[in-house]
Amino acid sequence: MFIIDILQAMLQLFLEMAPYLMFGLIFVGILNVWMTKDLVAKHIGKNNFSSIFKASLFGVPLPLCSCGVIPSAVYMANNGASKSATVSFLTSTPQTGIDSIVATYGMLGPIFAIFRPIAAFLMGILSGTFTKIFVKDFPKSTPKMMEFPMLYPNHKKDFTHYFNKIVIYPFVEFLDDISSQFIIGLLIAGLITYFIPTDFFTGSVLSSGILGMLALVAIGIPMYVCATASIPIAVSLIMKGFSPGVAFVFLAAGPATNAASLTILIKTLGKKATFVFVGSISILSILFGLLLDRIFIWVDVNPHTFMSHKHNHVMEFGTWEYTIGGIFLILLLMSVYRKYIKKYFIKNIKKEDMNMKSEVKLKIDGMNCNHCVMNVKRAIVSTGVENVRVVLEENAAYITGDYDLEEIKEAVENVGYEVLD
Repeated sequence: MFIIDILQAMLQLFLEMAPYLMFGLIFVGILNVWMTKDLVAKHIGKNNFSSIFKASLFGVPLPLCSCGVIPSAVYMANNGASKSATVSFLTSTPQTGIDSIVATYGMLGPIFAIFRPIAAFLMGILSGTFTKIFVKDFPKSTPKMMEFPMLYPNHKKDFTHYFNKIVIYPFVEFLDDISSQFIIGLLIAGLITYFIPTDFFTGSVLSSGILGMLALVAIGIPMYVCATASIPIAVSLIMKGFSPGVAFVFLAAGPATNAASLTILIKTLGKKATFVFVGSISILSILFGLLLDRIFIWVDVNPHTFMSHKHNHVMEFGTWEYTIGGIFLILLLMSVYRKYIKKYFIKNIKKEDMNMKSEVKLKIDGMNCNHCVMNVKRAIVSTGVENVRVVLEENAAYITGDYDLEEIKEAVENVGYEVLD
């Protein structure tokens, strides 16, 4: 039965990726302790090459998706970062992260794992440089400092503080941001594995070269997929005959941006800077894709050699893989419960208990992930509102008590979103 075959393909990819994703999430927690957005913003305030370099360097290990990176970029811009440094950060950050680097090594091998972060770093520098050359920077003025941080409020750094950063953030908040995309990515990979014969695209005009890369750019630019969720799709593409370079274009262009984030960027950076940003990603991802194909030719290595997911589809996993896979599956199911089942229960069964009639609903434009929810909620709280719920699925905030609509609008706009009338 074809459904069983698709599920089997998804299960094999899942068990192969689970150990690397678990290790990646642990590193995310460690990284989150010392690399804050305030630290990043502090070092990239000037419109020079040093700021562009630092912005791209800081961005490579940060585990932020194309949606999650937008509030960070708005925060940096509002705190004095130049457009060139902001674009550099926007380019390098969502393409890769410490979690996806580990997963890339496990699924695609060392060449991909080394090439991907280096390419993201260089693409960030180049896109920032293009922005510096072709785009006029923000007018010189006093930075609009936020009254609240982007991840966690300032408080005593006790056990709870570090527990939130090391455990709650990676295994709850960050996982909630990528869980849906990861599941969708597995499903797409399973469908590709089942419906398209192995090496089907080998020798076709789309399997390698600029035509295939242009097609993947057109698919990847508007698509909302994180760096980790793009990996199983890239694995399936290579297994069906696409070259490593074509797969890399999807790995770069897919996570780097999405259609929803572009409206926020236009408002924050301007149309010209946004055009340079998207154009840089499109052109540079193709150039680096061509380079990666050349590298595999130079080293004379078949890309399938290092890949974990080979032509053999027999399930051969040990106790380790099933144990880690089971733990990660539980974490994923808990994420799905938090994001959908629990919220549905609260919305449809406990309306009276939550006194919904006393709440005022504000439509918020531009939210796409839990990073957005956190930033919008803290923006509203900073205006003095004591009781606020932000519901991602409804693109709305529910406020109870007294509030100043204009003050809320300004606070929300300062972090890159918009309150709709």
